[in-house]
Amino acid sequence: MLAQEKDSLSIVSVDSVAVKKNLKKLARIKRRKIRQQKNIRPYNALAPSKAAFYSAVLPGLGQAYTGKYWKIPIVYGALGTGIGITLWNKNNHDEIRDIFKNRLRGITTDRFYDQENDRAILSNNGLIEAQRQFRKQQELSILITVGLYVLNIVDANVTAHLQQYNLNKKLSFSPKIEFDTPTAQANYGMVLQYSF
Repeated sequence: MLAQEKDSLSIVSVDSVAVKKNLKKLARIKRRKIRQQKNIRPYNALAPSKAAFYSAVLPGLGQAYTGKYWKIPIVYGALGTGIGITLWNKNNHDEIRDIFKNRLRGITTDRFYDQENDRAILSNNGLIEAQRQFRKQQELSILITVGLYVLNIVDANVTAHLQQYNLNKKLSFSPKIEFDTPTAQANYGMVLQYSF
């Protein structure tokens, strides 16, 4: 009789510990659900369009609208670099063009002409080729800068769209592995679950 009482007491104490753990777990789950419900924004069909419009008007404004402030320096850094490279190539092209025009007029006081030996360091054909290269690089950097501007708009649109994507546990898709007990082999599969 005494042995049975000890067993029943140990079962009761284990159950009370398990109940306390379950209550704590349920409380954590409830707090998590409340936090998730607070973070869900109401659906706004125009939010992606607004974000794209704001980014088109002023780059980075769409990122501010979606709350992704850390992307604004990246946007301005990328666009500023593209514009800087474009202006550098334009200035070099203009300088080489002016030197070439002066050479055609007979003025040889440029930096590509050796005054002591009275000979050209860079020939007229070299100046023409340098102009072509700087023009090509300028056009390429303009194209890349426009691409970065469009990427800024697309980023704002996609970010605003994904912020409205509702993640909940009613619909889940996950891999599942079950072990076959007689053969001790793993069975692989996929589970698609929808809860009402």
